[in-house]
Amino acid sequence: MLSQIALLALFIPKTLAGVSPNSSGCLCTYGDPCWPTADQFAELELQVSQPLVYPIPTASLCYPIGNPSGNCSEVIINWTNGNWRSSFPGSMEAPNFESFMFKNGTINACYLNTTLGIPCEQGNVPAIGVDARSPEDIQAAVKFALQYNLKLVIKNTGHDFLGRSAKRGAFLVWTHNMKNITYDSGFVPEGAPINETYEALTIGAGVQWYEAYAAANNSGRSLVGGVSLGGSVGAAGGWLQGGGHSALSPSYGLGVDNAIEITVVTSAGEHLTVNNYQYSDLFWALRGGGGGTYGIVTSVTYRTYPSLPIAFYVMEANVTGSADMSELLGGVLQFQPNLTDAGWGGYGAISNNTTYLAVLAPNMSTEVANATTQPLTDLVLSLQPQGVSPYIQIFQFPSFYDWFEYFFGSPGQNGANVMITSRLLSRDTISKQYQDVVEILIDCQATFNMVAGGKVSQFDSNSAGLNPAWRNAIVEVVCGVSWEEGATAQEIGVQIDQLKAWIDAFHNIAPNDGAYFNEASLFEIDWKETFFGSHYSTLKQIKDKYDPYRLFVVAEGVGSEEWNKELTCRR
Repeated sequence: MLSQIALLALFIPKTLAGVSPNSSGCLCTYGDPCWPTADQFAELELQVSQPLVYPIPTASLCYPIGNPSGNCSEVIINWTNGNWRSSFPGSMEAPNFESFMFKNGTINACYLNTTLGIPCEQGNVPAIGVDARSPEDIQAAVKFALQYNLKLVIKNTGHDFLGRSAKRGAFLVWTHNMKNITYDSGFVPEGAPINETYEALTIGAGVQWYEAYAAANNSGRSLVGGVSLGGSVGAAGGWLQGGGHSALSPSYGLGVDNAIEITVVTSAGEHLTVNNYQYSDLFWALRGGGGGTYGIVTSVTYRTYPSLPIAFYVMEANVTGSADMSELLGGVLQFQPNLTDAGWGGYGAISNNTTYLAVLAPNMSTEVANATTQPLTDLVLSLQPQGVSPYIQIFQFPSFYDWFEYFFGSPGQNGANVMITSRLLSRDTISKQYQDVVEILIDCQATFNMVAGGKVSQFDSNSAGLNPAWRNAIVEVVCGVSWEEGATAQEIGVQIDQLKAWIDAFHNIAPNDGAYFNEASLFEIDWKETFFGSHYSTLKQIKDKYDPYRLFVVAEGVGSEEWNKELTCRR
């Protein structure tokens, strides 16, 4: 234990710039005089099922340069592998959130590119934490954090575009190894009438989508969930608490619409089972009111659906002129309401002179698939005389799981320094202002997610704590920036300025459309309204009720306005 504490000291300087010592209204972080001693951490270790973890940056195994402490070749090979990255408590899917920038522009980080000659430093990676395997482990961690007034962060996989899974000098609760999965064909929520049953899958906090999909498929079922290469996104954490979109959402709703029951540890140390019949207000808030805010989720029970064949429509169009690209994208946007209302959901992107669209629909025959996509197909084909070269095809897959495995079974997609912003475009915006939207999409080479409309629009806007803007949305559009390792604060600032310009442009066009809390920026305008809409005040009341100790606070989450920028001192 003492040697591990000593090792940690090599990575983290004794005084953390920008972090106040523990005084009135401030939390304790590593390097402060209030930080627990090695003996006190040893006492905590006796209360939990696993040894404490000492998170380090992903690339740290490649250092010291010339005599690496670990297998650097393994790090290089797996750098973009989200499942590999998620298996380390200190690794974030976007490594820029492992870095810490001081107010003077100095960057504290650990880069994979050792030829930069920059020493590996702890950056924004938490100092120490609990490898939680049970609710009791989490309860012990919560009690310890309160006892010593520690800055606490929660991490499962580290998929987080706002960096909420990391914090310099913080105490970590790592839920990644809570992997229990149970299928119950007659699940009854606690407190519900005995005749209210579901064919449901209950998953632990650490289960990832590739594991949840496999388990559901083994029982002949399917469920609403996210997609990424390798399926590395966590299925029971921030994905759900932020809303949880899916290619299946136009057919079955969002993640929040399919959660039946949640178990959660509050700051009071209680392990609660919440649903529509007990602690219904907390259940409401956990479904869309933002992750890391009300408690630490230990499991989620989702309704499942029969495993059905999948129709898959693919369109790729190469465009020679900017006017043709605008016409093509304008048509794609205008057809979105018809597509999503017919049950089509999926993803699209713009890359240089090419537009891609890939959407699926469950239990749809090829004949119906052709009929419901024909207007879009006709538009694309009509542009051929203007130099548009299309490829259009409809495929059939035996099931959603087969489709997922075919396209997303292999890992990748992570390990880049990125920041993004999103907008939930409403039917009204698409109908009246699609040309303005198209200009931004072309400028930022956007991706667009057809994960709203259809069934999503049919749920009452007050059925969950989710931003009501989701119920009016048809498509989520995403713009992003990236930079290479070793970029200076000034170079990163240029990229951030570009991101802010796109944020301003979207806000000016559609100020009421909102953004997706899980795929957004720290620089969104009026974040309370943008992320939570008219639900913010109710969410704040629920936050205050179930987290009276103000233990759970994340950037631009409910209640964060009461804290300083570093989220370490109350205002």
